[in-house]
Amino acid sequence: MQSRVRQRGISFIGLLFLAVVFVCVGVVVAKVVPTAIEYQSILKAANKAKEGSTVPEVRAIFDRAQAVDYFDAVSGKDLDVQKVGDKVVVSFAYDKEIPLFGPAYLVIKYRGQSN
Repeated sequence: MQSRVRQRGISFIGLLFLAVVFVCVGVVVAKVVPTAIEYQSILKAANKAKEGSTVPEVRAIFDRAQAVDYFDAVSGKDLDVQKVGDKVVVSFAYDKEIPLFGPAYLVIKYRGQSN
C-alpha cells in the first residue's frame, strides 16, 4: 500500500472567504479614495488662498479655487484665517461620513492648513 501524499493549498470555502474579505476591503477603499482626493484639492486651494492679504480676499481666492476643483466639503466661510508673523495661515477641518451598510458609517476627520 502506498501512503497518500499530503496536499497543500486552500479549500473552496477558504477561497470564498478570502474573496468576500477582498471585495469588502475593495468597496471601502473605493469609497475612501475620492474623499482623500477631495482633501488634496482643498489643501491645494488653501495654499493658493494664503496669497491673499485680508480675510475677505483669502476667502474669495479659496472660493474661486473651489469652483475650479469642484469640492463641496469646505467653503471660504469655513476657513480659519490667521496671521502668524508676516505670513497668512489658512486652516480648515471637516468630517466625512461614508455609509458602509445599514446603520454603519465610516467617519474620517480631515484637518489641514496651508504651508
